[in-house]
Amino acid sequence: MMEKDLGPKNGDKINRSGDWRGFLGLISFSTILPINIHSTIQEMANYTWIWPLIGGFIGIIVGGFAWILVDLLHLPSLISAALIYSLAIYFTGFHHLDGLIDFGDGIMAHGNPESKIKIMRDKRIGTGGMGAVLTISLITFAAIASIPGSIIFAAILLSEIAAKLGLVTCATFSEPLDDGTGRFFIDSMNWKFLLASLLVSLILGFLTFKIIGIIMIIAAMVAGSLITLISRRNFRKATGDVLGASNEISRMFSLIVLVILIAWGF
Repeated sequence: MMEKDLGPKNGDKINRSGDWRGFLGLISFSTILPINIHSTIQEMANYTWIWPLIGGFIGIIVGGFAWILVDLLHLPSLISAALIYSLAIYFTGFHHLDGLIDFGDGIMAHGNPESKIKIMRDKRIGTGGMGAVLTISLITFAAIASIPGSIIFAAILLSEIAAKLGLVTCATFSEPLDDGTGRFFIDSMNWKFLLASLLVSLILGFLTFKIIGIIMIIAAMVAGSLITLISRRNFRKATGDVLGASNEISRMFSLIVLVILIAWGF
């Protein structure tokens, strides 16, 4: 998630009375769709808790594409996985992948939290960022390639819902930095909104994939919590880059869990 300095500083109240412009703005922010609507970051942040629903919308698009490649065209699993993953990160405008790269640079840097944050926000890409994006991308790609064609749509759909739940979980338990766009999403979340997000995600997970779907959702929440702990240890406070990294890592976690369950005969 790219960091920009927009709107009031941390500590200003988040206006929760925003209208549907905020919801449509969050869709535009989360995808490459050209939604011609003006919305502030604060208005978008009012809808942070329903980000998993937007993840479901993304999952339908990417999952449908996956179904065409695997079930309809019967392309080999490796090329299919590469195309599916490419669409997943492209459709979201590479925002979260950018955050993952910056996050990787930050946690691999030496020094105090302030110096690590400075490095994380540097526009240059270091070895930590390259290592993070290669590791997460390769594991995600391999997991997608390991999923049977008969369940590819459901798997991709749930992995995108899980990615957004991981992001929302990270936002809930993180303390925001005083500047950057990430603080609005972090400030908007609390445990009540997280429970609502979790409930929506669990329902969608069960309807899509029964008990396996529930386990994938829980895995994503664990991943988001883990990124929160890593962020606190390295930066003390979280930024939009941390939230972006939590999205990519939570998607990977959910897919790994799915592949493990399949291997165990679930």
